[in-house]
Amino acid sequence: MDQFFAREFVGGPFILFSPSHLAALAVIVCLNLVIILSRHALSEAARKRLRYGMAAVLVANEVLWHLWNLVTGQWRVQTMLPLHLCSVLVWLSAYMLVRKNYAIYEFAYLIGIAGALQALLTPDLGIYAFPHFRYFQVFVSHGLIVTAALYMTFVEGFRPYPRSVLRVFIGSNIYLVAITALNLLIQSNYLFTAHKPETASLLDVLPPWPWYIAIIELLGMAFVGLFYLPYAIKDARSRKTVTQPL
Repeated sequence: MDQFFAREFVGGPFILFSPSHLAALAVIVCLNLVIILSRHALSEAARKRLRYGMAAVLVANEVLWHLWNLVTGQWRVQTMLPLHLCSVLVWLSAYMLVRKNYAIYEFAYLIGIAGALQALLTPDLGIYAFPHFRYFQVFVSHGLIVTAALYMTFVEGFRPYPRSVLRVFIGSNIYLVAITALNLLIQSNYLFTAHKPETASLLDVLPPWPWYIAIIELLGMAFVGLFYLPYAIKDARSRKTVTQPL
């Protein structure tokens, strides 16, 4: 138990696509498949319990993460504010699940899934491999970001619309500019606009700063288009006017 919460974990560093990495990914995939395949069997009460349960786990997991950093002396304004994409989406996804909020869903589905998948495939774990608390915290938080968005899509029947793409594009870029300004002000690196992450990530294959930011922008637009594409095709085939929800 001492090593479970240890700041200096001696169980070995995390290794990409090791058995423990693949096992975590497999659990997340299976969880999503079970929810999607059983969606028609879920009563309204069961759906509510599931939504509230996922929201509670998201919040509790994130609170424990902040408490652990505080207790181990690692909590810093420059690193621990919930301003990274996935950090924001942990809290927003919890609210979305409880309130069934459509505005948050647009962001969670169109950019949240892609961002969380990147974190799941190349997690920022460093020395914290299985069975450290940080290992579970990362996969729970990012896995549930994906699950929350897919749940709202396949179980609750939410979907993006053409205006969703525009709102996500505008909102994301406003947020990017604001966070870049904050990074300059407090010498932080939220959204990695100041430099690439210290640990291995997909950004390592991109050009140096600031060019990788422009490529991330283009990749973000591509993923938004990719996640909206099935609905664009469906709408085109139906040849019906889709009513945009309020």
